Amino acid sequence: MENKLFMRADEVAKELGVSQAYAYKLIKQLNEELKAKGYLVISGRLNREYFAEKVYKKHFEKEE
Repeated sequence: MENKLFMRADEVAKELGVSQAYAYKLIKQLNEELKAKGYLVISGRLNREYFAEKVYKKHFEKEE
């Protein structure tokens, strides 16, 4: 069963076209942001909605 709430490093790497090592660094960075906002985070996993907000929001802002 696929986890719809969280993404793992392999999925982040595939989505962004980066190495898995870089995906882990990105997950750590974004999880630190979430932790600072008071959210509970799981090491090595990233909230899918937060990922979409951070990645795609910036992507669409650049196109406008």
